[in-house]
Amino acid sequence: YFLSGRSGSSQVWRAEADGTAPVQVTNLPLDVNAYRLSPDASKVAVSLAVFPDCADLACTVDRNKAVTDDPATGQTYDRMFVRHWDTWNDHTQNHLFVLNVDGSGQPVHVTRGFDGDTPSKPFGDESEFTFTPDNQGVVFSAREAGKSEPWSTNFDLYQVAISAPGQLTNLTDANDAWDTGPVYSPDGRTLAYRAMARPGFEADKYAIFLRDVATGETRQIAADWDRSADSLQWSRDGRTLYTTAGDVGQTRLFSIDVRRGTVIPLTGEGHVSAFQQTPSGFVFAQDSLTRPSELFVKTYRGREMPARITNVNPQLDALAFGEAEQFDFPGWNNETVHGYVIKPANYVEGQKYPVAFLIHGGPQGSFGNGWSYRWNPGTYAGAGYAVVMIDFHGSTGYGQAFTDSISQHWGDRPFEDLQKGWAAAQSKYSFLDGDNACALGASYGGYMINWIAGNWPG
Repeated sequence: YFLSGRSGSSQVWRAEADGTAPVQVTNLPLDVNAYRLSPDASKVAVSLAVFPDCADLACTVDRNKAVTDDPATGQTYDRMFVRHWDTWNDHTQNHLFVLNVDGSGQPVHVTRGFDGDTPSKPFGDESEFTFTPDNQGVVFSAREAGKSEPWSTNFDLYQVAISAPGQLTNLTDANDAWDTGPVYSPDGRTLAYRAMARPGFEADKYAIFLRDVATGETRQIAADWDRSADSLQWSRDGRTLYTTAGDVGQTRLFSIDVRRGTVIPLTGEGHVSAFQQTPSGFVFAQDSLTRPSELFVKTYRGREMPARITNVNPQLDALAFGEAEQFDFPGWNNETVHGYVIKPANYVEGQKYPVAFLIHGGPQGSFGNGWSYRWNPGTYAGAGYAVVMIDFHGSTGYGQAFTDSISQHWGDRPFEDLQKGWAAAQSKYSFLDGDNACALGASYGGYMINWIAGNWPG
């Protein structure tokens, strides 16, 4: 199953495993933003951008046409968001509808009356909703918009029966912080999800919780693991959860024993962006500073190196990339801080090179061992620059205390790390021409560029 616009709009399609014989599954008058299949594959839940006060999809279609045909472009807003990330609020919300895969019946608007988006805007996806094990309901993560949406992180898990659209049960009302990523165990008895602890703080750690479906009792697992979990998958026997997490400049795949809470890394260097289980192990997408995403396979807990099974960009094999090396140094408060130095492409031993000093945004983010289509250090290395990147205090993947340390210290602590990291790199790598360098950054990185301009003489 996949999304395709080949019919003129984004709809759900299915095909044979080899990609042949594509068949259109949905034929809705609106684009499908995300979808989930029920466990028995008889139903599909889709997210559509609708005007929440509309009684049916035709109403949203007509209102969209009226807006398009209206020569006036003015908008009225009585609450925020007016704009979020790179998109203006057009007064629609992402709502969930359930359809029969065989085309029978009418779409059921299961989130009818809810004032919020599923998936969330702007970065949400299908991991935020799932079917119940009996195929008769949906659990989804969402935040009530109201007047407080821009500063609220109170996403809750709601359950709704397909037979009772709009009648929602809040499963996580006790937590006023972020709850998301619902995933049922293979036997249907346990609901795993991720949750933050501090309301209003978007950069809190995602901990892993298990909810007993019958009793509602909830417990945290791997509470001592100081990393923030991404989306979860159950093993087929229900004894293990798999997830990815940032980890000291890498993004690794981890296994978590559900009973003991033991956490084991399954991959090494690189950035794992997606994974699926196979009968013998995993297939996963992994990229790095020198290669965009490729597919790899690995056995369960095997000690062998992952085997690459794709070569999506063979033309890159003929190109020179700068060699990357991770280093560390004592930063603010004498705590260990990590960074990367990347040699210019076609580096020649003994030569000095101008330096691009890249500063990441967020600020709770990371410039680690991953490929980027926005800020790619390889573009500078390919142009003959050496590159220095520092994961200053506030960065992710080094423990929650490290991430928290930037709060109320947006300028001083990261700035100290950048100065000390710059000095450490100059001392360790003789090919860096520190007198011929430029600092670059966007978002928080741009903020720090201004801070550097006013606080770093010379």
